[in-house]
Amino acid sequence: MNNEEMKRSLRELCRIESVAGIDVSDDAPYGAGCAQALDYALELCRRLGFETKLCDKHRCGWAQIGAGETVVGILAHLDVVPAGSGWSYPAYDLSEENGRLYGRGVSDDKGPAIACIYAMKDILDAGISLKRRVRIIFGQSEESGEWDDMAYYREHEELPVFGFTPDADFPAIYGEKRLLNYKLTMPLEESGLLDIRGGSASNVVPDHCEARLLIDGREKCITASGKASHASTPEDGENAIAALAEKLASLLPQSPFVRFYRDRIGSSLNGELMGCALADIESGKLTMNVGTIGVTDVNLVMEIDVRAPVTFEADAVTEPLRRAAAEYGIEVELTQDTPPVYMDKNGDVIRRLLAVYREETGDFSEPTVIGGGTYARAMDNIVAFGPMFPGRELTEHQRNEYLLAEDFCRLRSIYRKAILALASDLSLIHI
Repeated sequence: MNNEEMKRSLRELCRIESVAGIDVSDDAPYGAGCAQALDYALELCRRLGFETKLCDKHRCGWAQIGAGETVVGILAHLDVVPAGSGWSYPAYDLSEENGRLYGRGVSDDKGPAIACIYAMKDILDAGISLKRRVRIIFGQSEESGEWDDMAYYREHEELPVFGFTPDADFPAIYGEKRLLNYKLTMPLEESGLLDIRGGSASNVVPDHCEARLLIDGREKCITASGKASHASTPEDGENAIAALAEKLASLLPQSPFVRFYRDRIGSSLNGELMGCALADIESGKLTMNVGTIGVTDVNLVMEIDVRAPVTFEADAVTEPLRRAAAEYGIEVELTQDTPPVYMDKNGDVIRRLLAVYREETGDFSEPTVIGGGTYARAMDNIVAFGPMFPGRELTEHQRNEYLLAEDFCRLRSIYRKAILALASDLSLIHI
């Protein structure tokens, strides 16, 4: 089975706008697009000869090959972040140009999911006997941070003994920072603004923000642009909300919102101005991203995404943030606290995956800790493994998201060998 067929499957999946929360129904708990993406993935797996199951009206689904009493899990998600604006290619399609595959989800996480499916098909076609079944589990709420899909799976379906999620970096990830989300609220009338809107999700550095205010009795619109990136690496982006707040500083110098942003956030990415500049040896510095801002009927509301080092509890961030915000009449609510993942980097699963990666690439880089949050947090003994190779430009959550075509094909080979390393008795030289 050639790679062109794999590309065609990715194209069909990318054409589905699977942003969670749109057109939710009883039969589509995460939205119509997410349900459609899950249907497509399961139908593809059925055509390729896998056993499949749709769980609880599109809560999640899985497909598997092989036999054995235990299961190796591959956890992939089919939902994507909103496309945003400014694309040079159709966001919900697959475009190939200059060796790059463009489209929302090609690197996070539809491309890796398709590569894993075809890696499983290669094993099935080769007739290789497996010690364990191999099951790819499809989720639909990873990007929203809810993860109800994985919670449902854990409660109702067979748990894997170990496995990986193709949703981070090579060579392997043995730790993920604590994920904290906060909602900050203040009365709109005290902000000095009529309206303000920016950002699409808390885990994305916003690339646009605009506000309306009165200047000398006349309504004025102020806009600012930035560069989107994943909130786990805010240094790769340019926050449009921060840029707008800087513009507002000269127009509304007494606004509590403006002063709070200037004094406690500014251009800082690591919580220094907030009094929570935490760091540890294993996972490095805390990162902080103001992901969204908007208004209700009476309030201005901001969402802040924080990735805290693995050795710290939530209170080490929450308490300084609340103290700082209270000085400006801003209330703080902790809306999400996802504990960190911290595994033995010398454990059996990571050792096997590293051996595969090193044999395939010749790269002997060490496993790392990341700020991103993957499905590795959802079940025990799951490791984030690829798809991004060292030195590649990271474009997930950005406009013109892309994956190198050669990397996409290489993922198929690496994941095939990784599956065999976890599910069979074959030595690496035979896989």
